[in-house]
This record gives sequence, C-alpha cells and structure tokens, in this order.
Amino acid sequence: MGGSAGDLHPRRQREGRPRNPEGLPQEARRAGAGSAGGHVSAPAAVIFDNDGLTLDTEGLWTLAEERLFARYDTEFTAAHKLELLGKSGLLAGRFLSEELGLPESAGLRLVGEMDELVFEAMEEGLSPMPGAVELLAALEEAGIPRGLCSNSPRPFVERATARAGVADSFQVMVTGDDVENGKPEPDPYLETARLLGVDPADCVALEDSPPGAMSAHRAGMDVLVVPSFEGLDYEGAEDARFGSLADPGLWERLGLQPA
Repeated sequence: MGGSAGDLHPRRQREGRPRNPEGLPQEARRAGAGSAGGHVSAPAAVIFDNDGLTLDTEGLWTLAEERLFARYDTEFTAAHKLELLGKSGLLAGRFLSEELGLPESAGLRLVGEMDELVFEAMEEGLSPMPGAVELLAALEEAGIPRGLCSNSPRPFVERATARAGVADSFQVMVTGDDVENGKPEPDPYLETARLLGVDPADCVALEDSPPGAMSAHRAGMDVLVVPSFEGLDYEGAEDARFGSLADPGLWERLGLQPA
C-alpha cells in the first residue's frame, strides 16, 4: 500500500519464515552483485513489483488512504503514508485499526474498505511508470522471463495491469492473495521464482518500497530499487539504486542496451 516525508504523493509516478524450496540460504546473495556500477548479464528472470514501480498507483493508494482516514475523522499524514508503504494486507490492517482507534479485529474490514476506495480512484486514471513499457519490451525481445510480484490483492493487480496495458507482459503474477506471508517476508518472491521455474539466486528483483526490497533480499535475489519517495531506508536490502526504470545504468545492470 502505498515525495518526501513531507509530501504524501510520489514524485511520479502491502508472517514465519517459509521453507525455501531450493534449499538456499534465505540471505544468499548473487555473486558479483554489489555496487551500482556492477553488471549483471542475462538474469534467469526479472521480477517487478507493481505499485509505484511498474504502475503509477501510489498516488491512487494515497488518495484512497486519505479518504479512508477522513471517513473515520482522522487526519492522514506523511508518517502514516510511510508506515503503509509496501505493507501486506495483514500488517496494513493492524496498523489501520490501531491508528483509527478500532479493535484489531476490524483490520481486514478496513483493508476491504480501502480496496474499494482505490478501485474508485483507479477510474480517475492510471498509467505505467516512466520506462516500464520500454523495459518490459526489451526484456521480452531478449528472451528474459518477466514476473510480477505484489502485496496488493489479485483483483486490484489484474484490473490495474489490464487497464494500463501491461498485463500480457508478464508470464507470472503473484499477489498478496497467493501467499500466506507477504512482503517483507521472502514468500512472494520465492513463489514467483518457483512459478517461473528459475533459481531465486539467478533472478533480479525491481522494487520501490523497503518491505519489497527486504522480501527480495531475503529470497536471495539481486535487488535494484527505484524509490518512489525520497528518504526511504532500505536497511541494506538493495544492491543498487536508480532514478527510474528508464535509467541507462539499470538497463546495463540487466545486460540490456539502453533505449
């Protein structure tokens, strides 16, 4: 669920450790993937986050969050936004119930209300993030498999990717409805790699949120981040940081010629 801490809207543009089906250490790192100047050629697959990375949805989530808080006579702040960014539905529900002064049992209902609000906000417009369409096309041309890995519910992910015209760009989609433990646990990325039939350690994950980056890091993937907000702390989970999906350095890191 998804500027700076003082700006609720992005520049542009949601628990137990699982068994690793490959028998790999959860904190395994890809050999040679360290600095922003490093080069990763021909990854086995590239796995994209959805909200704020592939699609410009963080503004939609912010609008829905603002409307939900207003419904309960509570001001929505930048601190709330940063707490909700990238959280799974379970963790978001716990946070919302606490902040809105409701019992923890109301968490899932609140998440459902917010999902309805974000569907309404989607009707006001939705587009891919800068460079997303071009990068997906280049990966397809290079024969590199693409997966989508999101904490958002499946109905939202399917509707959003279809509306933005990128649904067919991914061979696999894993959503918050498909795993028991969402990001920042490694389950979503491990499941995406499993469905793609590739070793997690041979994948590159593209993320914008700290929980998402930590999830991919714990799954043993090379993690490239494109922050949708300024001042985000990834706690060392990222291997490199770029300004957008159109950044030539990011393309080179994936073994592609910049567009």
